[in-house]
Amino acid sequence: MTEEKRDWKGKTSGAGWMHRSLIWMMRNLPLCGMYVFVNILIIPFCMIFSHKGYLSMYHFFRFRRHEGWFKAFWHTYQNHCKFAEIILDRFYVYAGGTFDFDIPDYEEYLKLARGKEGFVVLSAHIGNYEAAGYTLVAETKRFNALVYAGEAETVMENRQRMFEGNNLHMILIRKDMSHLFEISNALAEGESVSIPADRIFGSNRHFDIDFMGAQASFPMGPFAIAAQREVPVITIHVMKESARKYRIYIKRLDTTDGQNIKVKARQLAEQYADYLQYIVERYPTQWFNYFEFWNK
Repeated sequence: MTEEKRDWKGKTSGAGWMHRSLIWMMRNLPLCGMYVFVNILIIPFCMIFSHKGYLSMYHFFRFRRHEGWFKAFWHTYQNHCKFAEIILDRFYVYAGGTFDFDIPDYEEYLKLARGKEGFVVLSAHIGNYEAAGYTLVAETKRFNALVYAGEAETVMENRQRMFEGNNLHMILIRKDMSHLFEISNALAEGESVSIPADRIFGSNRHFDIDFMGAQASFPMGPFAIAAQREVPVITIHVMKESARKYRIYIKRLDTTDGQNIKVKARQLAEQYADYLQYIVERYPTQWFNYFEFWNK
């Protein structure tokens, strides 16, 4: 599969005035009412006009989860609805709203956040990972989040406003790969760096790993960075449980000494893919990779 076929930009749709209007509505209208409006009147049209994204999710439910055609279609619709709800949740937070968070393994994160050593957080395009930046506050250690540089201006402005109070810094992904230097410097300074590890961007170097019964390509870069620096690695997934509640899954990956960087990186990638599969199987309608993810 070529990189071009896997290229999903991930930019929030809509002009700036639309985003500002949405923030106003989040302040003045009930959140659940907005869910109903979007799911009934907006999502069906989005599925029609975003046929490529619709098909990739349908294929996921149909061929990777082995569902019948009607069930696969219904889950594809639910997936689009859940994505819309999570986008609304982000703007609800921009407007000053709050959610409840259940964090069973919070101590695992705090142990690293309070330590002197830098560490890597591996994320994925599942659930509402942005909410981690508003919840897992790093009081003594700066949290650096790798984000797409082409995101809508209004979204970037609100992220910056929200992140400033949480000792969080955004590192923009750039085609010249200059973000790699920022990542390296942050880890050298004992800070944490959050990197999405389920999507290839820039370099096409990757690992082919068995994922939900078939080979899929995972980018080598995030795992190689952690292996080269020999820093702790955790995964964080923020999953929507109900209209006002999220659950944050935190898992530390095992690191092995005495092996070359590529071997250690692949071991991290395999652990990451294994745990991501566990999360996807628990929340299949909250996985938002709108392209053909598998190699075949």
